[in-house]
Amino acid sequence: MSRAEQPQIDTSIAHPARIYDYLLGGKDNFPADRAAAERVLATVPKAREMARANRAFLQRTVRFLAGEAGIRQFLDIGTGIPTQGNVHEVARQVAPDARVVYVDNDRVVHAHANALLAGDQTIAVLADLRAPDAILGDPQVRQLIDFDRPVALLLVAILHFIRDEEDPPEIVARFHAAMAPGSYLVISHATGDFDPVAAAAAAQAYDKAAAPMVLRSHPEVERLFDGFALVDPGLVQVSHWRPDPGDAASHQQVWAYGGIGRKATPPTRPPAPLAMRAARAASAVQWHLARHLPREPATTSGAAGTCWQKPA
Repeated sequence: MSRAEQPQIDTSIAHPARIYDYLLGGKDNFPADRAAAERVLATVPKAREMARANRAFLQRTVRFLAGEAGIRQFLDIGTGIPTQGNVHEVARQVAPDARVVYVDNDRVVHAHANALLAGDQTIAVLADLRAPDAILGDPQVRQLIDFDRPVALLLVAILHFIRDEEDPPEIVARFHAAMAPGSYLVISHATGDFDPVAAAAAAQAYDKAAAPMVLRSHPEVERLFDGFALVDPGLVQVSHWRPDPGDAASHQQVWAYGGIGRKATPPTRPPAPLAMRAARAASAVQWHLARHLPREPATTSGAAGTCWQKPA
C-alpha cells in the first residue's frame, strides 16, 4: 500500500493509547485525547497514580518472566506510546538476548514504536487484538517469535477495550492454543469492584473514543486465564502483585486487577506402582511358558475324539 492509499489518522477521535500516554505525563497525544483524559481525572483524581501503578506492574512482570521464568520471547499487544521502561529494555536488563514484538492498532503508536523501539531483536507490528489469527500468522511476528517454544503474551490494560460481543475469552483462547506449554499470559484489567459509581463515570469518558472501556469483575477477569495456572499471588490489584518494597501501601485503591498465568506442561505418564509392575511381569512369564513349553497328547472319550492338552 502506498502512502497515499494508507488511511489517515483521525486525531479528532480520542484513542485509549494516547489517553494513557497523557495520564502517564507523555507528550504524544492530541486535544481529543487530552479532553477525554481530563474527564477521567475529574471523576477519578488518582487516575494518574493508577496509570503509573499499571505501568509498574508491567515492568515487574517482565522482570519476573525474563528472570525467574526464563522467558526469552515476548509478544506485547496493545503496546501504547513508547515511554521509559519499555518491555525490551526491562527484559534485556535480565536477558540481553530477549526478543520482543510490539503490536498496536493505532497508527500514531505504530509510527512511534517503529522509530523508537524497532531494532535488533525488536519489531513493531500494526495489528488488532480482535484478529488473533492475523497476529499469529503475521510474517513479521513469526520472524521473531517461535510459538513452538515458551513465549510471554502481554495483554496489559487492553482487554477492557474489547466488548463482550467481541468475545475476549475466545480471543485469549486462540492465543492459548498457539502457545507452547510453559508459556505465560500477563493481564491487567480495569474493574468497578472497588467503587462502581466512580469507575463507571470514568469509563464513560471512553464512550466516544476509538474503543469504549468495559469494566469487569474479579470472576470475569479470572475467566480470561482459562487454561492457565495463576502464578502466586494470583489475580490481585496490580499494585499488590509482587510489589517492590514500599509500593503497595501507597496504592490501596488501584482499580485494576493483574496477574500472570502459566500454560501447563503436558504431564508425563507416571511409572506404574511396583506391585502392578510385578504382576505384569509375572503375567508375561506365564504367557511365555504357555506358548513355548512342549505339549503332550491326551485323549478324551467323546464324540470329538482325540484332543491335545497342555500338561497340568
